[in-house]
Amino acid sequence: MKSILGGVQAPHDQFHPFIHNPMPNRTVFFISDGTGITAETFGNAILAQFEMKTRHVRLPFLDTVDKAHQAVRQINHTAEIEGIKPIVFTTLVNMEVLQVIRDGCKGMLLDMFGTFVQPLEKELGIKSHHRVGRFSDVSKSQQYHDRIEAINYSLAHDDGQSNKNLETADVILVGVSRSGKTPTSLYLAMQHGLKAANYPLIPEDFERKQLPPALLPHCKKIFGLSILPDRLAEIRAERRPNSRYASLDNCRMEVAEAETMMRRSGIRWLSTTTKSIEEIATTILQEIKPERLIY
Repeated sequence: MKSILGGVQAPHDQFHPFIHNPMPNRTVFFISDGTGITAETFGNAILAQFEMKTRHVRLPFLDTVDKAHQAVRQINHTAEIEGIKPIVFTTLVNMEVLQVIRDGCKGMLLDMFGTFVQPLEKELGIKSHHRVGRFSDVSKSQQYHDRIEAINYSLAHDDGQSNKNLETADVILVGVSRSGKTPTSLYLAMQHGLKAANYPLIPEDFERKQLPPALLPHCKKIFGLSILPDRLAEIRAERRPNSRYASLDNCRMEVAEAETMMRRSGIRWLSTTTKSIEEIATTILQEIKPERLIY
């Protein structure tokens, strides 16, 4: 675990990762004076282009010169042990802290703000806010409060728990149990500030051959998730082994009935079998086109 209080704290095995494990191709540091989410997201997108093993070290809340010196020592210690430069992604906006890293770091330093923000300042003819991360001044941010409200909404409307205020939902996900509705709903809420409700399609719905009655007035907001029956059976077996719920025959029946119902109702849907949460959410955003999005 990482500490967000006091100085930089390494994970438990951070200084001795080579005793029992194979040497990684490269150690990668993500350092920021905020949460480090931007540095890690961008860095991982770049690293995904290369076939190599990496060991990730996260150093968030690096907001003092003292912490910067500690980070430099940690990076340089890793370089000495491994005999190769670590890769260091930074989103530091405090220039004094950044200078310590620049002057002392023996890693390959990739300063993302310096690479992108400074050229934009020159092109636009204005200075950036130089805020620490997207979570700065949260008490003054309406977007932050909208995001929290969306998360609370999605939790309250998870798995068909509530029919209240469905008219305020940005999207309503439907599908058989364990098809990926809950994680997708929470991702849409946390990442984009969308109020996402989700409803499981159950045997009673299949008998009626109709969507849950509470959803019928909101068909334009509905998006369906499906999944291959054999994969569904595997997922359900982890939860309830040797049950009818997890049997392949039952999974085949439920998936077939759900897809037939969605086609009949004119609902857009996709299979989640081989897709990540990010891919599912992006497809939903393209199809539903909600009026508001938070980034």
